[in-house]
Amino acid sequence: MQHTGKTDISHDILLSAYRRMKTIRTFENRLHEDFKAGIVPGFTHLYAGQEAVAVGICSHLTDQDQIASTHRGHGHCIAKGVDVMAMMKEIHGRQGGICKGKGGSMHIADLSKGMLGANGILGAGAPLACGAALADRLEGKGHVAVVFGGDGGVNEGAVLESMNLASVWKLPLMFVVENNGYAQSTPQHRTTSVSSYEDRARGFGMPAVTVDGLDFFAVYRAAGELIARMRARGGPVLLECRTVRFYGHFEGDTQRYRPAGDVKNAWEERDCLRRFAQTSGLSPAELEAVDRDVEQLVDASVQEALKAPHPALNELHDGVYVSY
Repeated sequence: MQHTGKTDISHDILLSAYRRMKTIRTFENRLHEDFKAGIVPGFTHLYAGQEAVAVGICSHLTDQDQIASTHRGHGHCIAKGVDVMAMMKEIHGRQGGICKGKGGSMHIADLSKGMLGANGILGAGAPLACGAALADRLEGKGHVAVVFGGDGGVNEGAVLESMNLASVWKLPLMFVVENNGYAQSTPQHRTTSVSSYEDRARGFGMPAVTVDGLDFFAVYRAAGELIARMRARGGPVLLECRTVRFYGHFEGDTQRYRPAGDVKNAWEERDCLRRFAQTSGLSPAELEAVDRDVEQLVDASVQEALKAPHPALNELHDGVYVSY
């Protein structure tokens, strides 16, 4: 399916989309540099390069619609409206973090924004999203759920079982395959028996669409059509977005498994943000104003995170066990 142009998208949506995409890119680039400098603790997986997917989809969602993320979840969080300051504090393990500084990069969640959480277990978001979608269907309020996964993660048994369950129960759930071509360091053709995940979805009787995940407008329109179908009780759908990962699977990954020049080509020729800026119709002044605001926001979030104290020792077990 091919979608081009912007004629039916309002100026406010375009400006908001650019702000969120730019925030994700700036946030991730800053984490990349600070991780190398030894400032960021823990394990980190960056989303840079895939911004058009998260923002194109989440532009159609409200706080009442719920999403489940992956280990590469910062972009989904920002696209869904999670507070950047609280995210940065969480990643730095500080008080004021969105999960009180005890979850870290792979476990950011904000239920008030419909963000069920990033997840360090491959494919584990799919069953959670089934539960959210079932609740949405039973409540009958027209809300939907979305689960994101990579081309490696969707090979997990839990994801395939969730696709079957969602189809049987006709849940309002979108399965998003962010196909960046690599399951950690293994190329897709070595892990997956089909060239398109549309084929797999159809095996479960599920409508599916594949789009250029570097084209915000393609993602936005396809997602809009599929989400409208779900809100009308049309059952689950799958959206495959062909995209690219700028950084390694994790910070510290040298990416020697990628062909020579592939990473350089991705930055120079396959940048969804640059493509958006060139085709959106937003003026250079508008884009530059957003760039300045975002740089200031991310810089301030780092400074605030570094000043914040670590979680208190007497809170060590808070939130670990449920009290019945």
